[in-house]
Amino acid sequence: MSAFNAIAVGQRVLNTEAQALSALSAALDESFVRAVEALFDAKGRVVCTGIGKSGHVARKIAATLASTGSPAMFVHAAEASHGDLGMIGQGDVVLALSKSGEARELSDTLAYAKRFSIPIIAVTAVADSQLGRAGDILLLLPDAPEATAEVSAPTTSTTLQMALGDALAVALLERRGFTASDFRVFHPGGKLGAMLRTVGDLMHGEGELPLTREDAPMPQALLEMSEKRFGAVGVVAPDGTLAGLITDGDLRRHMDGLMDHVAGEVMTRAPLTISPGALAAEALKLMNERRITVLFVVDDGRPVGILHVHDLLRAGVI
Repeated sequence: MSAFNAIAVGQRVLNTEAQALSALSAALDESFVRAVEALFDAKGRVVCTGIGKSGHVARKIAATLASTGSPAMFVHAAEASHGDLGMIGQGDVVLALSKSGEARELSDTLAYAKRFSIPIIAVTAVADSQLGRAGDILLLLPDAPEATAEVSAPTTSTTLQMALGDALAVALLERRGFTASDFRVFHPGGKLGAMLRTVGDLMHGEGELPLTREDAPMPQALLEMSEKRFGAVGVVAPDGTLAGLITDGDLRRHMDGLMDHVAGEVMTRAPLTISPGALAAEALKLMNERRITVLFVVDDGRPVGILHVHDLLRAGVI
């Protein structure tokens, strides 16, 4: 008896599903465009529905759509027949999933949608099925084998449904012009929420800024640097713009006769800065690339805040 080869099985499954995904990609046509436009034009919500494994996928698609700016909800196909049809209204679009297209639990939802002229986007592998015929827009899954060798368990088919849902969500996201700032509104918590916070959310503002004038004597600049405890002091030009920055490195480079200089003679000119609207993740990237721990935040050239790497750490960005 030959030994069981788990790696070979895993590779067979992944290759089977990868081939199916390639076939799905190649099959996208005008129906996909119509589906995206129908979702874009919806005045209400996208109602995702299905039963069994297709129901689980529908729930995930609804969550993805909702998190990317498209109001969406999941309605269980069986529960719809026992009162949840009332959750579906005119102005909505129904996105129904079933590999065979013959799930009897979908019947009442499809009939209800037809009765009230609610558009149906059908996702199925069988065009001539109950769901395929009911759909106003048909997104046909390729006739691809499930990844199981003998048991026809939903594997490839649910992967195709999930991927098609992602394709719809991303196409709709780009159709809406949805941005990272918009995405942040729906993801305020956790690591993702932290990465999507802006520099303006985390920076130290007016009253905490270590600032001095170009003509300020170095003893005065050092006092400001010490009091504000950021390890740096910004040097402001007469017009209020940030002219330069003094850090510990600048102090070491001008150690001889340091106290006889003025700030403008010691500073590093045109320092790296960031805008208050930039994402915290962008600030972290700059700090890592330049190996610095502090960034001045400027608006129209004028310092409005300061951001330390510890601020990113406390916010959970790192």
